This record gives sequence, structure tokens and C-alpha cells, in this order.
Amino acid sequence: MREPAAEDQIIGGGKRQEYEPDQKLWLDRMAARGWTAPMWPTEYGGGGLSKQEFLVLQEEMGRINARAPIAGMGVSMIGPTLLDYGTEEQKLRHLPKIVSGEIRWCQGYSEPGAGSDLASLQTKCEDKGDHCVVNGQKIWTSGAQYADWIFTLVRTEPQAPKHEGISFVLIDMEQPGVTVKPIKLISGYSPFCETFFDDARCEKDNLVGELNRGWTVGKRLLQHERSSISGLNSGGRRGGSILGRLPDIGKEYLGTVDCKMADPALRDDVIKSQMDSRCFGLTQRRAMAESETGGTPTFLTSMFKYYGSEVGNRRLEIQLELMGTQSLGWEGDTFTDFEKTLTRAWLRSKASTIAGGSSEIQLNIIAKRVLGLPD
Repeated sequence: MREPAAEDQIIGGGKRQEYEPDQKLWLDRMAARGWTAPMWPTEYGGGGLSKQEFLVLQEEMGRINARAPIAGMGVSMIGPTLLDYGTEEQKLRHLPKIVSGEIRWCQGYSEPGAGSDLASLQTKCEDKGDHCVVNGQKIWTSGAQYADWIFTLVRTEPQAPKHEGISFVLIDMEQPGVTVKPIKLISGYSPFCETFFDDARCEKDNLVGELNRGWTVGKRLLQHERSSISGLNSGGRRGGSILGRLPDIGKEYLGTVDCKMADPALRDDVIKSQMDSRCFGLTQRRAMAESETGGTPTFLTSMFKYYGSEVGNRRLEIQLELMGTQSLGWEGDTFTDFEKTLTRAWLRSKASTIAGGSSEIQLNIIAKRVLGLPD
């Protein structure tokens, strides 16, 4: 649990994913203390930590190079959104199962004709009296093949303006009306999926927020998602501390001169990467300290998401340069597990500036909502 996790080793919770004994032990021990969701209230299974205690936990997990005990959309997206908008019954029903890793969630936002222009979504949710039925298609539903539940935006009033008439609902994935088809990526894994709803049942008590007012709930969830992608609300580092190992990796693969990494140009790149990451972390801490809730579910999350994605991608590019051809291993005994994991992480990173809203969209939001520049 002190090494970077391969994409298929990241603990996301749920009934459909199997874990190695050490992974399950790490998850269970952290969940028992509520540290899979450190700042959530204890009545919902969380750790009940203050902002200051949460920051100490982050530092200590980073110090021992520990993986986050759990990742995924339960702790990073739908959980915080239910704390904001969910009913007490919804919180008591879902949040403890997220904390324990019993239930895994996926996101139903994008559609083949509604990506960046999300409000153009067409998946319909129709009232059938004592329940609703959902028909339509979602795409890029990460982890849908493992998920037990999906939170999704659906159109409940087709005649309303496109930003209205949308509702935010929770749908049980374990029913005949839900079909999932994974999409294989260049990393070799299939985290993204197509998801089809054919008269899928949705109970009325699974509406989050007000009917036809789901756009407000959906936007708040995106802010939580962007905080998570940037690492702001993570209970620990996402995977191993790859960044902290850059100097050691450089010395191992390039050799040393006077106890320093042999290549001075790459040494400068490593130093700049570490300085950028340190500055980014301090800025996140300041934002957290200045907020009332310990996070920043505002338009500032676009700044963190943009910068975090760009810094992360640059870091991986530097690591590839340090390791040379050994960083491009796909299979075979001439490459270590770490080297093969890096190859896939680098390929997967190409999507990080798109997921959760592309870097271009984040820059538009920053220009309009943070800097107040004219349209």
C-alpha cells in the first residue's frame, strides 16, 4: 500500500470488484475510523475531523507514502453532494455504505450529443405513478462496469428551456433495464463505458433536490469533482507518491555526479516540478483554511482542476524522460511492475485534461466567474 496503484488496483468500493487481502485490510481499518471520508459527520460513518486534523492526516499519509484507502465517485462526488442536497433518509441510506466501501458509484452526465454542452442532454425520466422509468444513453460513465448505483442527470420536463426541466436522480444499476458496454482506452484498461437505460426503474425517493431543478445540484457536484481531481478533497494521495520519488528515480536511472542527478537539465525540470507542486499544495491548504467547510465548492475549483491536471501531466512527462525507454514498458520480464504501471498511468493521463470539464472550459469559467472578464 506504499507503491503507486495500477489503474485496475485502485480501490473504488462495491460488490463487483475483487481486492487483494492487503487492499481490503487497508480499506477496512481506515473505514473503521471513518478516515475514508475524514471530514464527513460521524453519524454518517465519517471521521468527523476538523480541517486542521484533516490536513495533518493528509501530511502523515504523504509522509509514509500511503495510498488513499478508497477512491472513486462515492467519496469524491456523490457523497459530498448528498451532504449538500440530500434528504436525511438519503444520507443515512447511502453515506455509511460509501465510507465502508460497500457500494460503488458512477456518473451519468455526458451523452453522445451532450458533452461540453451538457444541458443538451436527452435521457428522459417519465413519471409512472408510484415510480419513474428512464430511457436514454450515457457515455464516458467511468467505472460503470463495477458500479452498484449511478447518479445521473435526466430530462423530466422536455418542453422547458434546456437548463431547466432537468432532474438529478439516483438509479440502481443492478436491474434488467441497465446495460453497460466498456470502452477500451490506449492504456489497455476500460474505465470508461457506454451505459444504456431501457425502461430502467427509478424510485421517486431517489430524486436529489427539487424536481426540474437538477442543474443546480449537477453543477455543485461538478465543483466537488474538480476539487477531487485536483487533490483538494482527497483523504490521502491518489496512489503512491510518484512526485516525491522523482529525485530518487532520476538518480537510479541516470546515475549521479557529486551525489546529484547526473543530467543538469532534467535536474532543473525535477526541481521546478517539485516547486510547482509544493506551491500548489500550499495554495490548496490556504483555500481550505479560508473556507467554512474545509473545501472550496465554488468557481475556484476550476482553478485547482486546471492547474492540478496540467502539473500532473507535466510531472509524468518528466518521469518518462528520467526513465528513458524503461518508462515505455507494456509487458515482459525486462520491465518492472512499477515501469509498466507508469506506462499505463502516462497513457491514461491524456484524458485528465478532459475529464471533469476540459482545460479550455475551466479557463473560460475562470475568465468569466473568477476574474470577471467581459464576454
